[in-house]
Parts: sequence; C-alpha cells; structure tokens
Amino acid sequence: MDRYARNMTALSGEENELLRGACACVVGCGGLGGYAVETLGRLGVGTITAIDGDVFDETNLNRQLYSDTQALGESKAAAAKSRMALVNPGIRVNAVEAFINEHNAGDLLRGHGVIVDAVDSIAAKMLIQDAAQKLKIPFVHGAAAGWYGQVTTVFPGDRTLDKVYRRRDADGAEKALGTLSFTPALVAAAQAAEAVKVLTGRGALLRGWMLFFDLLEQEYEIVEL
Repeated sequence: MDRYARNMTALSGEENELLRGACACVVGCGGLGGYAVETLGRLGVGTITAIDGDVFDETNLNRQLYSDTQALGESKAAAAKSRMALVNPGIRVNAVEAFINEHNAGDLLRGHGVIVDAVDSIAAKMLIQDAAQKLKIPFVHGAAAGWYGQVTTVFPGDRTLDKVYRRRDADGAEKALGTLSFTPALVAAAQAAEAVKVLTGRGALLRGWMLFFDLLEQEYEIVEL
C-alpha cells in the first residue's frame, strides 16, 4: 500500500505485516500517550487499545497532541480513537474511558503484544509492571518532566521499575519541573521505537538499560540498570 511505502526499507514487508497483525496497548492518552498512539497508528500497528479515564482541560493545551480548545472536557481515549479514524482508518483503535487500577488491569492489558506506559503516576506505573509480569507481556516505560525524559523496556521478571522508583508514592517531578511540549514527543517517539522492536523482534532493546536525556544541555546517556 502507498500508505506504508515510506516504511520501506526501514521495515521489511514481513515486518510491516507483523505490525498490521499486532496489538499494542497505550495506557494514558495525554502527553506521552497521544504521541505514542499517533506514531504507532501511522506506522500501521493493526490494533491499538487506548486507555484513559481523564478528559482534557486547559492545562493540557501546551503539550498534549489531541488537546485543543474544542476538545476541552472531552475524553482523551475517545479523542485518540477519533483522530486515528481520520489518520489511518485501516487500523482499529479500542478506546477505554477508564483509569487503570488493580481491579481492571488484568482484563484491560490481556491479549496485547506490547504495552506502552504513558501514565504520570508512579503508583500506576508500578501497577502496569505488576500486571504485565503476571500476563507475561513486555512493556515500554517512559517519563517526562521539564527538559528531561527517560525510557526503558521491561520484560516479565525484570522488575526494572523497582530499581528506578524506590517509593510508589514519590510523585512530584512533573509538577516541580513542569512539562514542555517537546519533551513528551521525544519520549513517546523512543517508546514507539521500542514497541516496534518488541513486535517485530528486530534491533537492540533498552532492556536492562535506561535512556536518559536532558534537552536543555542536549545530553543523552544510556545507563545500565
């Protein structure tokens, strides 16, 4: 298809077909998640579950891709679905207008080939790690605050976030540092790349390693965890 012509030859025909048959789950459809859904949808990932119980408010306008003045008060998950219907009607987006929690995590995440962690709560991130481990699904962690971001890929049993977040209630970096428009876009791009590598089985993953970047000083570092 001409739609995917520019995927070639960075992705082979077989890899494009793998993506068309793949299922990815993006938890959170705000700063990180909006860009993640957009990127995976344009690439041609056949089924995307977009999970978010939140609605857009005015504070989202500076950075969230699907946020605009007409979308204020509307569901973020529903906006992701509507956007992808315009961008790539050949894929399926399942919009789940709910917050992930310990009661629904298993049902919401089951059946996917990869999960993208695009939530802004450490407790929710740890919940995704717990559920993904039980379901034996790899997930791609991302976080952004101010000029800074981080990305790593976690496979069942790795428990990588245990090394990153010592306390599940230690939120506050985003509020302290703010969130600029470009930082979530870069984090989500790296997450989408990792998700595609998981789905196609190609390339070196950030498994056991964390990519850190500082866009203020343009410093990038990959640290072994």
